[in-house]
Amino acid sequence: MPETTSAQLEARIAEVWEIGTRLGLRPFPTHFEIVPATVLYEIGSYGMPGRFSHWTHGKAYQVQKTLYDYGLSKIYELVLNTNPCHAFLLETNTVLQNTLVAAHVMAHSDFFANNAYFARTSRRMLDTVSLNAERIERYEFEHGEAEVERLLDAVLSIQEHVDLYASDDEEHQAESRPARQPGPYDDLWRDDRPAEREPARTIQRRNRRRPPEPVRDLLAFIRDHSPVLDEWERDVVSIVRAEMQYFIPQIQTKVVNEGWASYWHARIMREMDLSTDEHLAFAHLHSAILQPSPRRLNPYHLGYRILLDIERRYGEDRLFEVREVENDVSLVRNYLTRELVEDLDLYLYERQGDELVITDKDWQAVRERLIGELGGNQTPVILVEDGDYDGNLELYLRHAWDGRMLDLDWAEKTMEHIYRLWGRRVWLETKADNETRLILSYHPRDGHKRHP
Repeated sequence: MPETTSAQLEARIAEVWEIGTRLGLRPFPTHFEIVPATVLYEIGSYGMPGRFSHWTHGKAYQVQKTLYDYGLSKIYELVLNTNPCHAFLLETNTVLQNTLVAAHVMAHSDFFANNAYFARTSRRMLDTVSLNAERIERYEFEHGEAEVERLLDAVLSIQEHVDLYASDDEEHQAESRPARQPGPYDDLWRDDRPAEREPARTIQRRNRRRPPEPVRDLLAFIRDHSPVLDEWERDVVSIVRAEMQYFIPQIQTKVVNEGWASYWHARIMREMDLSTDEHLAFAHLHSAILQPSPRRLNPYHLGYRILLDIERRYGEDRLFEVREVENDVSLVRNYLTRELVEDLDLYLYERQGDELVITDKDWQAVRERLIGELGGNQTPVILVEDGDYDGNLELYLRHAWDGRMLDLDWAEKTMEHIYRLWGRRVWLETKADNETRLILSYHPRDGHKRHP
């Protein structure tokens, strides 16, 4: 970027910060870095710079970079929830585009600093992920890249199944008894005939059940109680779990966070001393960011429109209350009205044959569907019911039924990964419909089984 252009952008960012602060924003100090598209898309694919390598990150990078190369998608900015915040601007953006992006970033930084769902996140995650990557590289050297990748495949398959609000101390208090370590003759006992094992099954499950209460944090339970993982493998599970806990609030607040950033970048840009041509360019870019899609939800558009409606009905002070206490689910539940649903033309649809057909336009049905799909609610809740099922350290999981069936093929593939981490038969209780219980089980010796 030419020196004169860089100086102009620096002056614009300073103006953005002055206006935003005057309007009431309280962001973290923020460092801006101008980078090429390859760097921006690499950071976007990995989630953070310096994060550990895995083929899923490379796959995400290739998808995003291909869309960018063909002009189908473009990331204008990327901002990290750290203190100070780190933001990356695309070097091919114009000064006006990067000015808008800086205003957008300032609002994101304000949201990170003041929203309750980010209060427990690590603000030094940039350092943490680099240290984590170094440890995983050392494990690759010591145990082989293929073995570490196989372990990461298994852990990442269940990375969403963590509890953001459970500390390690709480988990250990809930289950203080250490897992029984496997003995040298366990393989012989596992090969007993089923008819001989059946009488012991009921007795052992009643007397040896652990944890005492169902546990939602599957990764933490496997880390603490797996009978087969080595210490370095438990460390990898801990790494993935800690990094996922950092990302969860971003998943929970995508709509309200992007709506907040869009609302304030518009407010700030309208306060700036722009030329007529720049105002027109800003209006075009702003409308492109908020353009609704006929097939998928645009979180920028939905969040922005809900916040505008809140301001209209309750005033600006309520906006700052929303910024402090709401996530996507509570925002939609509390503030998505009949009038907004109708004005936004939101509806439910499904594919019937070769056509997409509208199935419901009732505003409450739309709201409930959104609640079920936002904030990470598309991920099913899987509870650890028993880590010593059948008295042989088999793992019994239960799907917390909410009316939505599991993708059984996906579930069975995931159970294979869980077996890699647990080393004993894995059970999963779910439902085939609202009334019919279905139990899946997996062990490499017997394959997959479905028990009605």
